[in-house]
Amino acid sequence: MIRAIIIDDEPNAVGLLALRLAQHCPQVEVVASCTNSRQGIQAILDHHADLVFLDIEMPQLNGFQVLEAVAGVSFSLAFVTAYDEFALKAFRYSAVDYLLKPIDTQELIQAVARVEKRRETLPEQLEHLKQQLNSPVKTFPDRIALPYQNGVAFVEMKDIIYCEANHNYTKFYLQDGRYHLAAKSLRDIQELLEERDFLRVHRQFLINLGHIRKFVKGEGSYVVMSNQQTIPVSRMQKERLMERFGWL
Repeated sequence: MIRAIIIDDEPNAVGLLALRLAQHCPQVEVVASCTNSRQGIQAILDHHADLVFLDIEMPQLNGFQVLEAVAGVSFSLAFVTAYDEFALKAFRYSAVDYLLKPIDTQELIQAVARVEKRRETLPEQLEHLKQQLNSPVKTFPDRIALPYQNGVAFVEMKDIIYCEANHNYTKFYLQDGRYHLAAKSLRDIQELLEERDFLRVHRQFLINLGHIRKFVKGEGSYVVMSNQQTIPVSRMQKERLMERFGWL
């Protein structure tokens, strides 16, 4: 069983989430439900749960202050939030789980499934997220968190040459010759990185436009990347690539 705690200052939200878990996630046992942040801190310290569902915007102490108060206690975390689209992307850049209010049942099931496979949320992820949410200027970060089997790697965007689909995982090929295998699909990665001078040129490949060294047009169009790797460009994506560079 997954032992879970729910912390949210809205009693209706707490009750609804507990009901959804009982109906759709029988492997989850809710060991505490709290409607204020101080109760939540005590529940985390008392119960040593596997998973905490935590609202961010609460009176007295917000979600990040709750986490600071229980530093050193290990658990998986899923923020429950009503944040805007920019903030939701900040969660994804940090690889921190979140559920958007009102909670979608399928997303809840998927979040619980990820907890069964994965590790606790790391302090580095939370700090990365907090910096973005607290930034007065809405700019996307220079680093992305890549979850893998044993933890999370933080990678500079400029160091990523290209990404390759690998079933439900994605391989990130870096300038120094290493690669990271991240537990995210290429489609998920595409939604974030295409805002950062990346382009999906093939169903299997997403490339960093800054690392293109050569583009060869024709029936079998391809690009040569800075690491000399040849990447095919599909017929459908060739026009998009040419538009991005203003090529004729």
